[in-house]
Amino acid sequence: MEAFEYIVIVYLVLFIALLFTGFPIAWILGGLSLLFAGAGILLSNVFDVDTFLMDGWPRFAIISDRVWAQVQNWVLVALPMFIFMGQMLDRSGVAEVLMTNFVRVFGRLRGGLALTVVIIGVLLAASTGIVGASVVLLAVMSIPIMLENGYSKELASGVVAASGTLGILIPPSIMLVLMADQLAISVGDLFMGALIPGLLLGFSYMIYVLVLAQFRPDLAPPPKDLPPLDLKSVIATLLAVVPPAALIVAVLGSIFFGIATPTEAAGLGAFGAMLLAAVNGRLNLRVLREACIETMHTTSFIFALFIGATAFSLVMRSFGGDEFIADVLHALPFGETGVVIFILLLAFILGFFLDWLEITLIMLPLVAPVVIELGFDVRWFTVIFAICLQTSFLTPPVGFSLFYLKGVCPPSITTTHIYRGIIPFVILQVACVAAVFIWEDLVLWLPEVVYGPD
Repeated sequence: MEAFEYIVIVYLVLFIALLFTGFPIAWILGGLSLLFAGAGILLSNVFDVDTFLMDGWPRFAIISDRVWAQVQNWVLVALPMFIFMGQMLDRSGVAEVLMTNFVRVFGRLRGGLALTVVIIGVLLAASTGIVGASVVLLAVMSIPIMLENGYSKELASGVVAASGTLGILIPPSIMLVLMADQLAISVGDLFMGALIPGLLLGFSYMIYVLVLAQFRPDLAPPPKDLPPLDLKSVIATLLAVVPPAALIVAVLGSIFFGIATPTEAAGLGAFGAMLLAAVNGRLNLRVLREACIETMHTTSFIFALFIGATAFSLVMRSFGGDEFIADVLHALPFGETGVVIFILLLAFILGFFLDWLEITLIMLPLVAPVVIELGFDVRWFTVIFAICLQTSFLTPPVGFSLFYLKGVCPPSITTTHIYRGIIPFVILQVACVAAVFIWEDLVLWLPEVVYGPD
């Protein structure tokens, strides 16, 4: 093993160790990069090697060019607009109207309230894409109702956390936009590739809830004292679905049919969300200000990580870290398919301790070239990698959906109830990963129908 390979190992081990200090990850990435860049320049001078030099200048000096190139990237312009769309829809009152009407129609079934949560979760996922907002909204609106009607605390908390997390996978997904940027592939391809797996995951949640309610009616009994179902209630429910459905069709349809780029569609979605808020009488200066401030905070957090991850990756590549990781993966005695399974398993395990954003920015660019070299379709691998990362929202100790849920759920629901409640949904996510792994057409069929073979 060469000397620089030992440095790469120390670099990665230090990064993992510092994660447990609770210090902001963006500063950990940037600080380690500066420290090891200085060490690399010193070693280059001492041992007379040009690992850290380019045209006589330290390679780290080009970090400003890399950061500027990312800020100029038109694909990333979609991020703040998609975030704003989600923040505005969170305040538009659309979810409350959906919950009220869906309970009237589906609530009378065994497991009907939980089924309502999943359906609204899918609609929110395809229109907001903001996991925190979706989990909080669903929890506030549905958990008190479910508990009043005798639902199991584990089922109530689990279905809310899992359904709210669908927004990170079902387009328009912020995660997919970032992945497309990191791997230089089409956002539209990823959106279409993730659509069927995302809906499949939501459908599996629905099946689970209905089957569980049939075999364990004590866990999900039908609500009491519901008014009889009539045509007026059905029509009101259908009308409640029209606004979010129209927004979904406008945003995703414009991308799928080539009418607009993802960036332009994001602008359309932001305008549509404001329009829905205005129609519901929720649009005012206070709401607009809150949505803009939250959008600024989230966007700033993402770009701070972008800068840190760019510096981190640049320094590691200067030490030959990408070649080292590629050699390690190629040396695994598992075969080509086994290497991909190992990468997905590693991403799943890292999801217990890291947020999806750090894994996307640091791990994905390192392993994706190896997977492509092995002959796998990059779109298929990216979507299946995204499904693995979705579990990071639900797996303790760093499952952000669990923190969002615990912050707003009634005191009677403990952390233990939440942890037990998400276990079946994590198993369903793993099953979805297996299905996509076995049947690649679940990802590749729709992009190829629209755009033709890659």
